[in-house]
Amino acid sequence: MKKIILGIAVLLIGQKGFTQRLEKMQWFNEPQKWEVKNNAFHMFVTPQSDYWRISHYGFTVDDAPFYYGTYGGEFEAKVKITGNYKARFDQMGLMLRVDQENYIKAGIEFVDGKYNLSTVVTHKTSDWSVIALDKTPDFVWIKAIRRLDAVEIFYSFDDKSYTMMRNAHLQDNVPVMVGFMAASPDGNGFDAKFEGFAVKHLPDQRRLDWLKKNNN
Repeated sequence: MKKIILGIAVLLIGQKGFTQRLEKMQWFNEPQKWEVKNNAFHMFVTPQSDYWRISHYGFTVDDAPFYYGTYGGEFEAKVKITGNYKARFDQMGLMLRVDQENYIKAGIEFVDGKYNLSTVVTHKTSDWSVIALDKTPDFVWIKAIRRLDAVEIFYSFDDKSYTMMRNAHLQDNVPVMVGFMAASPDGNGFDAKFEGFAVKHLPDQRRLDWLKKNNN
């Protein structure tokens, strides 16, 4: 409770819009160490934790830290991520989650000493796609846009120019948990920092189309 109060107090000073979202956010698999400091959210990622279902590896895990708020309808979410990655498969980023069988996680995953833009899409079973980076970025922005029954995932190095890295199905007309995810399935944890988190409501596309057709 003290950590939550401290976080709210810090954010009230410098980032009012983010404060209101933070007050409503909650933990799934709360890690032992986390704090809000200088308008950034920090956590030490729980060792040997992950999100994955069945495919390829043959196991299911659902035990990594996830700090989230719940949103309905269509929206755009983004966050700036910085990680002190150490071990194979150390990862962090945005997560959109309907339930334990339906979720998308996207961000950076550290594999064989290299940084990869990574997206895992899970519907009953998980799949994994990566884009290898030629250089080691200091940070990455990840953005997700939910429209109808799909989510577009983008990345950026400057929060200005975004490139799409995945388009994936996600059931529409259901609430979605949206927030920060980090995991260290093969390691002993690492420091993860999230900044600039924002979720923007988007008008429902079907309703806009109906209004346009029935404008008379």
